[in-house]
This record gives sequence, C-alpha cells and structure tokens, in this order.
Amino acid sequence: MLNATLVSTDLPFPLRVRGKVRDVYDLGDALLMVATDRVSAFDVVMPDPVPRKGEVLTLISAWWFARTADLVPNHVLSIDPDHIAARYPALAPHRASWERRGMLVRKLEPFPVECVVRGYLSGSAWKEYRESGTLAGEPMPPGLRESNRLETPIFSPATKAESGHDENIPFGRMQEIVGGEAAERLRDASMALYDRGRETAASAGIIIADTKFEFGRDADGTIRVMDEMLTPDSSRFWPADRYQPGRGQPSLDKQPLRDWLEELTARGAWNKAPPGPALPPEVVDETSRRYQDAFRRLTGMALDDFPLRDPGAAG
Repeated sequence: MLNATLVSTDLPFPLRVRGKVRDVYDLGDALLMVATDRVSAFDVVMPDPVPRKGEVLTLISAWWFARTADLVPNHVLSIDPDHIAARYPALAPHRASWERRGMLVRKLEPFPVECVVRGYLSGSAWKEYRESGTLAGEPMPPGLRESNRLETPIFSPATKAESGHDENIPFGRMQEIVGGEAAERLRDASMALYDRGRETAASAGIIIADTKFEFGRDADGTIRVMDEMLTPDSSRFWPADRYQPGRGQPSLDKQPLRDWLEELTARGAWNKAPPGPALPPEVVDETSRRYQDAFRRLTGMALDDFPLRDPGAAG
C-alpha cells in the first residue's frame, strides 16, 4: 500500500526555496529540506505526483551520506523525525508532511557549479561526443559508442542553471568560477565519491553511469557535499544484467514517464513545454515502483524498514 502523496508543504518557518522537487525551509540555525513527490521531465513539473518518490530521494541520500562520511564531510544533521521535532517544536504538528521526507542540514555557502562524474558515455555527453568528438570541450578517443564504459571516469563540471538545462563547461572554466584550489578539491571529492558509489552499487547489480554532486562551504571553511547524493534523480541507474553498449539503457528511475511523454510528443499532443499533461495512473504507478525498486536493490531493504535514527545501520 502506497503512502499518501505530498505535492507541496506549508510549514511555520520561512520558505527559502521551492524547487522542482524540494521545499527548503530556514529554521534559523539550520535548514529543513523536504523532498516532495513532485516529478519533472524535460524541465517541466508534471501535474501529478509520484507516490513515495520523495521518501526514496531523502532516504537514499541519507544512506549514501552515512557510507561516504569517511571520504567527504556532508551537510546532514539528522533525518530522525523525533530528533527534529524535539529541536524545533513548531514542526511537530506538521510532522506528517515532512517525516521520512525531511532532512535537517547545515547552512552552507553553495559553490555555483554542478560536479558531474561520468563513467559511461550517455545523455548530453553522448550528444556532444557524437557531434564534435569532445566532452565538455575536451577531446575524446574516436570510435566510442553510446553507453560505452569509459576507461577512466571523467569529471565533467557544469554550470547551475536557474531554469532549463545545465551547461557542460571545461575544467578551466570551473577554475575561473570557483578558484583553482577549490576546483581541484571539488574534483577530487567528486571522483572519490563516485568511485565509492560505483563499487557499492555494482555489488547490488546496479551500474551508476553518471552522477552529479553539489558542494558548499560552511562557516569554518569546511567543504561539504550537499543536497541529494547518488539518487535516481541525480544519477543514471542502469540494471547491470540488461546493459548493452551501442544503445540507450533501461533506467531505474522515471523512464516510464519519459517514454510516455516522448510518445505523446511524437503524436503532436505535447510540445515539451509547460504545462505538463495529466499522467495516466499506470505511468504514475510504474514510475513509483521503479524508484522503490532502485531503493530496494541498493539498500537491500524495503522503504518502510529504513532505520531513521541511524542510516548507517541500513543495509
């Protein structure tokens, strides 16, 4: 039985930002990030939510943060609803809207770049390579096919777009934006996190083809990984047993939604611009199941069994 969906929140604290998926509240000394069940495709937020998607995003992120804290500090303070409600009593009456979806995090000064690591040639990277033989402006070996595994994962930064698509940039441009030393530290942290994530996911039969990280700096100068981490929204999760280079791969994410929208567009019934079309129940249901399947494969447990008090004990 799927839990009730959450489309939007209204909590008694200042709303810092309402993104495509997350509502972020300023609690004074910390932030509360609430992952809703909103779903976007082609940069358009759909009118129908995907049940339990927000839970999956929050809890997978918490699972990864706990498993990579020895590599890179992160922004997580707690996902335990008892702890959060005790620390901020005004949230307690609204607990049903943020429990299991809310993450209490440190306030950071974000770096204005997306730190993308690519282990396989897919998506915008495949498009650029096919057109120019480059990735983020850097030459690549000839003869690669779509979805080819790259001999060495590539760090491919991007600008953070307020709307529309992020833009891949060369590492030199990233150095200009954030400074040379910071750029190198963010690159090294991203590569270490991706290596850990790829190895961990492989043991669960999942290929993490690529992913993006966001980082921020706290008041004492510590660089921390933030936002979400190695989720089906920020990464391409491919089932290893169905991997076949030379074509696009099935994904453990919102692929059923994207496929249905592509068919709609091909019929001329939608132009990939707002507003999004109403979604058939079967597409919503299958998309929800994909997210939950990714969670179950990765962590080895059902969503309802996740230990909120100690994410490090999961799996």
